[in-house]
Amino acid sequence: MANRTYEVMYIVDADTPSDKVTKLNEAVGKLIEKEGGSVIHMEDIGRRELAYPINKKTEGHYVLFEIEGSGQEIAELERRMRVNDLIIRYITVRVDEDRKKAEKMRAKRESRLAKRASFRNTPEEAAETAPEVQA
Repeated sequence: MANRTYEVMYIVDADTPSDKVTKLNEAVGKLIEKEGGSVIHMEDIGRRELAYPINKKTEGHYVLFEIEGSGQEIAELERRMRVNDLIIRYITVRVDEDRKKAEKMRAKRESRLAKRASFRNTPEEAAETAPEVQA
């Protein structure tokens, strides 16, 4: 199976001590490695206000993982997050297709701009490239 890129964000209960959040992040990283995936980037965003109350809580500790793998590790990770009492919300998004599409559009836009630039010569460039007229 092809490697895919995922972003996993989860929110930990704000009442959880920071050392437990650190241990949880390390455990998530080890689980991903054990299941055959790799952590590309991990960002501990920190405490933020929630968009809406969850279980009468208004703040949470946000953590973002960027993972590369086959999808098996995501299934196991989500299963474990579902039963973990510290995690109040999580979301997983597959981002490789969107990034590929964005890269394709960017390349197309750059080539289009390069074509336009070659057609639009400045007056100085036009004078240099035009043949001289003799009278």
